[in-house]
Amino acid sequence: MKYCSFLALLLAFQFFAQEQPVSCAQLKSKKHLHPKSASLSVAEIAFTELYNVHYYQLDLDMSNTSTYLSGCGRIDAEALVNLDSALIELFETLSISQVKVNGIPVSYNRISNKVKIPVNAQAGQNFSIQVFYNGFPPTAQSNPLGGSGMTASTSPTWGNFVVYSLSEPFSAYEWFPVKQSLSDKADSCAVNVTVPDSCKAGSNGVLEHITPLGNGKTTYHWKHRHPIDYYLISVSVAKYIDYSIFANPVGAASPVLIQNYIYDNPQTLPYFQAAINETVDFIELYAQLYGPYPYADEKYGHCLAPLSGGMEHQTMTTQGFFEKTLTSHELAHQWWGDKVTCATWCDIWLNEGFAAYSEYLMLEHLYGGQQQAHMQQVHQSVMSQPGGSIWVLDSLNEARIFDGRLTYDKGAAFIHTLRYILANDSLFFTALQHFLTDFNDSTATALDFKNSFAANTGLNFDTAFEQWYYGEGFPTYNGSWNQVGTTLFVQLTQSSSMPSITPLFTNPIDLRFSRQGLNDTIIRVVPNAITSSFALPMYGTIIGSPALDPQNWIVNGTGNLSYDPNLLALTEVSAPTEWRVYPNPSQESIALLNQESELTYRLYSANGLLIQSGSIEKNGQLTLSSLAKGTYILMLHNPTGKTGIRLVTID
Repeated sequence: MKYCSFLALLLAFQFFAQEQPVSCAQLKSKKHLHPKSASLSVAEIAFTELYNVHYYQLDLDMSNTSTYLSGCGRIDAEALVNLDSALIELFETLSISQVKVNGIPVSYNRISNKVKIPVNAQAGQNFSIQVFYNGFPPTAQSNPLGGSGMTASTSPTWGNFVVYSLSEPFSAYEWFPVKQSLSDKADSCAVNVTVPDSCKAGSNGVLEHITPLGNGKTTYHWKHRHPIDYYLISVSVAKYIDYSIFANPVGAASPVLIQNYIYDNPQTLPYFQAAINETVDFIELYAQLYGPYPYADEKYGHCLAPLSGGMEHQTMTTQGFFEKTLTSHELAHQWWGDKVTCATWCDIWLNEGFAAYSEYLMLEHLYGGQQQAHMQQVHQSVMSQPGGSIWVLDSLNEARIFDGRLTYDKGAAFIHTLRYILANDSLFFTALQHFLTDFNDSTATALDFKNSFAANTGLNFDTAFEQWYYGEGFPTYNGSWNQVGTTLFVQLTQSSSMPSITPLFTNPIDLRFSRQGLNDTIIRVVPNAITSSFALPMYGTIIGSPALDPQNWIVNGTGNLSYDPNLLALTEVSAPTEWRVYPNPSQESIALLNQESELTYRLYSANGLLIQSGSIEKNGQLTLSSLAKGTYILMLHNPTGKTGIRLVTID
């Protein structure tokens, strides 16, 4: 999901200023109005994991002017253990009239939004729950960020009344009975919506039937036959027209339908038509970069709704308007977020970082020359504050999950850096495709991506992730240079914006030199210390001032290389003492190199769960023999406030 940047909205001010635009990513960081105490406890979450959802079916009666809905939500599932009852969620303002299990009415226990239903299923046995309900989902009118599980709103620009869903990250239960677990994708879903004859209802998958009921209402039958996460199921109801076009992406057996539900105003489609048509170019581009469009046998599409951005509902994005970075961002989610979904909200970078970077790739390939300013703006956003990590530790904090500066911008910038470190575009995109194939229709963590990317490129990215993904801050480079004959002497010093957490960044950095009578030359150096010195071959006479990172691959503050005629002797200045984990990988225990005093530590799993914490004495060891194989995040702290982050692998 994305909220459009101020700059993009400014360019379309005449039509969109009235739509109450907000800053990038705020749509997804909307705050709930219901109390946090209504959320499931850890024990209750564990209880929901005792069954596996196969299918959702929603049969709803709706309109385009009110969020009131009535109907039935069906969940088909499989018991993973002998299960006497199943726990689902449904918001407390929605009244339940009846619950059936396998077609038979049953009694149930409901406390607030938690509904416990007897299923009496043996391990491996399937069961079907039907919940008949009606009422008003919670409203978000008093929320300045807007949005809720279901919203009724009017477009200030076009005047249309629209009712639309927006469930990410925790709001699906505000409008249908559900198990809100990222790791449990349903195998398929169906959404059947009865609306006034003047309206259309858009949703996931294929529109299989339109059934006029003869009473002033019509039912739209949508069916999606691919795995789908709970928050990607959607519905949007308005007076729409259907504007459908086709794309021919690489890997598709036939043209891919792009089905757009556009407001029925005479002026709306002509205004947006050219921008909508660009979706064809975007889907064909991403099919080349990322592999075949995942839902080519069904469709891609858009439903217009009065929001200041978009939400990547699977096969049918809900979008407030059409602008190339917004449209391409939401489309990219069909690969990054829908085809492969983050395993936890700690790993939201896999969804939003890659969708944000896809904007850059779209500009690079289709609007050559515009991508540089775009990435410069991304870098400036990251550097507007000194700290913050891409990794989300507080996975219940919606504002932090969808932080525009960190999750989106720093996330995109880090992918740009990985591409630069690899320095092989063919291998870069091949590795991305391998990851998407290996985790197809499933979920993954950031560490899953790191390990897959390393396996498919042959490089180790542990340090890059420690510094740029889990670490905080960014470097600023300064230094000096001197040329003696055909030898170039360079001394490069870096300072970190967060030296107590990430004192050193060891990624490569480019230096561009202009030469008299010759083309400019770019030299890549790899700093391994706060101050690093290099002696490099240089043919021709250097003129003018060298440029640091001239192609803007790395987030870094403004620095410069100054001429120093006395720079001849090269003296290596070691980096400040850092804690090094060894052996790594390990089977039983680890120790620390360069440990100066007792350290406190916290050890997290790949999905951000705290495994253990305590202290490590100087020259002490940390026992890991009880841990399962995998990669863990070790956070170290000393009494002076210095923090270190290391990835620890258990073989």
